[in-house]
Amino acid sequence: MAFEVRAQGVVHTFDCFECAIHRMAPICEHCRVQIVGHGVAVDGRFYCCAHCANAEGDAGIVDRVETMMA
Repeated sequence: MAFEVRAQGVVHTFDCFECAIHRMAPICEHCRVQIVGHGVAVDGRFYCCAHCANAEGDAGIVDRVETMMA
């Protein structure tokens, strides 16, 4: 039950999502965590959150936070 992921002109073949994530997920430039899900990108650099982007000097980046209205 293998599947293919095509990215930047290259075809990668995996047998599970976990292997695909470990191979394909970008790494945060600040804390070095693998970014699975939403992160932020600034000028080709990837961060897991706005805090990490700001810590690296990319000011003005904010996480999207939805607030609940009571």
